[in-house]
Amino acid sequence: MDATLLLLADGRFPAGAHAHSSGLEAAVAAGLVTGLADLEAFLRGRLATAGLVGAAFTAAAHRAGTVGPTADRRDVLARLDAELDARTAAPALRAVSRRQGRALLRAGRAIWPQGRFADLPGNAAGPHQPLVLGLVGVAAGIGPAEVAMVATHGAVTGPASAAVRLLGLDPYQVQALLIRLAPICDRTAAAAAVAAAGPPEQLPAGSAPLADIHSEVHATWEVRLFAS
Repeated sequence: MDATLLLLADGRFPAGAHAHSSGLEAAVAAGLVTGLADLEAFLRGRLATAGLVGAAFTAAAHRAGTVGPTADRRDVLARLDAELDARTAAPALRAVSRRQGRALLRAGRAIWPQGRFADLPGNAAGPHQPLVLGLVGVAAGIGPAEVAMVATHGAVTGPASAAVRLLGLDPYQVQALLIRLAPICDRTAAAAAVAAAGPPEQLPAGSAPLADIHSEVHATWEVRLFAS
């Protein structure tokens, strides 16, 4: 196991992930997640939808970051950016993805100044987080399958950590749940890495309409614990 991979997957990596619940706060407020069993269902659903999509785009961005010439890299990354936008129906979630992308980009540029981050699309709101994570993986010297694992790991550990704060769950039981879900994370990351070999237009497009609705409602709250 590469120590760099562990550092990237660590919630303390300075990219702002700790400030997001990935939709869990809104689901708790709606009464859809009230305990450990509900949390497990939430995380399984997230892996099958946003987790798979995010990991596939992360691995695809990694692949794009390893090809040349520069114009080809930028063309593929621009297509990935547009395709991920199309798969993110809720404006609030698009904004969150780009906000997290900006935060990760700051960390990536500071830690790996030699990275090919200038190849990212020049959207005024910033690049989507999975695209930045893919190029961070290239700069850090880890492969597309490994960086897809970082993505799936973050898809479940973020909301799981938030659940401890939002619901007062036993952290030991939450960690036990994450261990039970680890094989699914592995399979999701592997499927994402395979899918990433195809064209951007054919990448996974799983969605969760209720999560989209919740994200829009959550964005209107004046008081909240998490940014999303």
